Amino acid sequence: MCSIGLSCPPGLTVTTDVCARFHKSGKELPPGVFDEVLEGLTVIEDEMDRRLGDPSAPLLLSVRSGAAVSMPGMMDTVLNLGMNDAVAAGLAEQSGNPRFAYDSYRRFLDMFGDVVMGVPHGLFEAELEGIKAKRGVTEDTELTADDLKELVEAYKGVYAARGTAFPEDPLEQLRLSIFAVFDSWESDRANKYRAINKISGLEGTAVNVQAMVFGNMGESSGTGVCFTRDPSTGEAYLYGEYLVDAQGEDVVAGIRTPEPIETMAKALPQAYEELLNNTSLLERHYKDMQDIEFTVQDGRLYMLQCRSGKRTGAGAVKIAADMVKEGLRSTEEALKIVEPGHIDQLLHPQFKDEAAYKPNVMGKGLPASPGAAVGRVVFSAADAEAMKARGEPCVLVTIDTSPEDVGGMHAAEGVVTARGGMTSHAAVVARGWGKPCVCGCDGLRVDSEAGEVEFGGVTLLEGDWISLNGATGEVISGRQELSAAEPSPELLQVMSWADEARNLNVLANADTPADAAAARANGAEGIGLCRTEHMFFESDARLLSVRKMILAEAKEQRQVALDELLPFQRGDFEGIFRAMQGLPVAVRLMDPPLHEFLPDGELEEVCEGLAADTGVDVNAVLARVESLEETNPMLGFRGCRLGVAYPELPAMQARAVFEAACAADAAGECPSSIDVMVPLVGTVAELAHHIQIIRDAADAAFVAHGKSVAYRVGTMVEIPRACLIADELAAAGAEFFSFGTNDLTQMTFGYSRDDASRFIPTYLEEGVLAADPFEVLDQEGVGQLIQMATERGRSARADIKVGVCGEQGGEPSSVAFCDRLGLDYVSCSPFRVPIARLAAAHAALAARDA
Repeated sequence: MCSIGLSCPPGLTVTTDVCARFHKSGKELPPGVFDEVLEGLTVIEDEMDRRLGDPSAPLLLSVRSGAAVSMPGMMDTVLNLGMNDAVAAGLAEQSGNPRFAYDSYRRFLDMFGDVVMGVPHGLFEAELEGIKAKRGVTEDTELTADDLKELVEAYKGVYAARGTAFPEDPLEQLRLSIFAVFDSWESDRANKYRAINKISGLEGTAVNVQAMVFGNMGESSGTGVCFTRDPSTGEAYLYGEYLVDAQGEDVVAGIRTPEPIETMAKALPQAYEELLNNTSLLERHYKDMQDIEFTVQDGRLYMLQCRSGKRTGAGAVKIAADMVKEGLRSTEEALKIVEPGHIDQLLHPQFKDEAAYKPNVMGKGLPASPGAAVGRVVFSAADAEAMKARGEPCVLVTIDTSPEDVGGMHAAEGVVTARGGMTSHAAVVARGWGKPCVCGCDGLRVDSEAGEVEFGGVTLLEGDWISLNGATGEVISGRQELSAAEPSPELLQVMSWADEARNLNVLANADTPADAAAARANGAEGIGLCRTEHMFFESDARLLSVRKMILAEAKEQRQVALDELLPFQRGDFEGIFRAMQGLPVAVRLMDPPLHEFLPDGELEEVCEGLAADTGVDVNAVLARVESLEETNPMLGFRGCRLGVAYPELPAMQARAVFEAACAADAAGECPSSIDVMVPLVGTVAELAHHIQIIRDAADAAFVAHGKSVAYRVGTMVEIPRACLIADELAAAGAEFFSFGTNDLTQMTFGYSRDDASRFIPTYLEEGVLAADPFEVLDQEGVGQLIQMATERGRSARADIKVGVCGEQGGEPSSVAFCDRLGLDYVSCSPFRVPIARLAAAHAALAARDA
């Protein structure tokens, strides 16, 4: 700000490098640093014509933080530094304003005690409230100079009562304050803020030592905070607040109720006009909306600090679009100030007023799928479907979910689970549908028999209203008001710029025609993962046929059941293909263990029900069900292993794919290409077995329909061994690799993704993990396997198509990693497609800038 000619108090900066060395050395300043601070201090003293600690011409200082990334409110500040009894008396005489001098002194004693000496602010606040009560006043500004002198003595008594010595030496105050600001970099709140906002790679905070200017010198003085645009809407006008006769913490800490910034135009018109000019200059200089703090001292404006202002999603896209119109930024520059989180906010229903529901928050879990949901409490999938059929909104509250619950999950407005993590079944499915979901609610007690749920000391009965904030993980009692998400013209404009800038294709994980349509509406360029097994739960008739197949003792019986499933699968595929006309679609053959298609409950009751439904002898059912029991089903009889044991299963699915493709093609509504994906391959022989089945099915369908469609056969790479033999898989006929990063992460780490939520939060808190690897791609481990497999696959087949279709495919840092590796695409849930599009654009722009 000084360099562009604004009126700023002089100062010096102790750099972030010093902060890093401070923490590494056991909280000591590196040799010579404080001597350099003292040299810089003489420059400040000369410019202000005042001296630190000199009662005849006292200089006071502010000591503020300054990190490379804005983290407002997370680190500490000390104001009015340099005060002691002699300086206070001198300042009172020199300024002719004893009230101002002792007001500054009491403020310093409070802030220095709290920030530097560990004396709780509440002890000082109690003394302040006590003297106000004694004088019969309500505002700090109503206290006289004598009152404030008395308060200073009371504050000194707080130090004494705590056994803490207040340092009279201003240089010692300065040294300790620098230490305290550096210390605040590692405070719990700062660490948590960085973790939530995924801020990493920074050395620390700088310390800015600046001459104090005073807004608490009477009616011609004041302080304020303003934004150059409305951070909520993005509208271009000065947005902020101002307080007469105050210092900065009065505004930011809510000590007094400030006035709208425009009131300053009447009280201090000259300073206000200068503020308008300065804020406009700063925005043009930084080419971004600015968050600014300022002080007016005796009518003169001083600019204290500025930073890029935090904004909502709606504000972000409008600011970006408007700055292009105004010529402040190019389209590529505008993209850089819109964050993926901003887009996320705009895609899901939102609560109209989050502050209003805070008193009703029952507790928090993992924010597994963003958005807001409101409905009546139900405890089972069946009840959710029944309530949906009655036209009433509901929220499914349960211990956890299984694939059998998908009908109820689809019927519900949102899902709450006691168990499970960010890639649990509930989370993955909910995100795929864009439904708000809160998982892993520690302390959530569900008693479905009694028809009640208890969380955070609040009990709700079945049918009571409940609300979810999937972005924060909050579970709220009662019916909270929602507002629907609608894409603004500015959002559509920003997304078109992102598409022009990115290299990666962005596809979607979609399992139904409705999913496919939603994906396309969100800008997906095809389907990167269509999970066929989810279709089996669409109706009781389908599920019955699946169970017949599972219970069949001979191939002939199994084939009868598969013949019943064929038309269902064919119809589903045709609907998806038509919805994605002209775009590629990747279909994964059945992946999960067979036991997931069996009902839950007591074994005897389950078997009796299955026998009645399927016509199979109950003893045979019992034997078959027991044979399906596995110690670790996620590493057991699933994926391509099912196809090797029961080749008629992938044959039926492949036949359905190609017959549907021919039908869609005959209607002129076929995808540009179809990829048939073999899951869980670990050997060349497994892949070769399936390639033969798939190609035979394609040939038969093409002969029968007298036409052919473009298709490829490939594999979902989700086993570390497949990465190691990727060149052999490519040579054996794999025409594409789709990295299933959920399972690849599970098998690389040896973490069960269904159980990892029990320890991953502790790992994150203790720094064992920097991020949840099921949410953010582990670039050092899993990422290296992906890189190895890509390089080896391309060495054997130069044109092999390579992408990621796990949950991390929609996570921005993971998308950036995929771009750096030169992958062809990422695929994610339909409602995360816009986020991935923007993240891919950011990655491409970063590569061009490097």
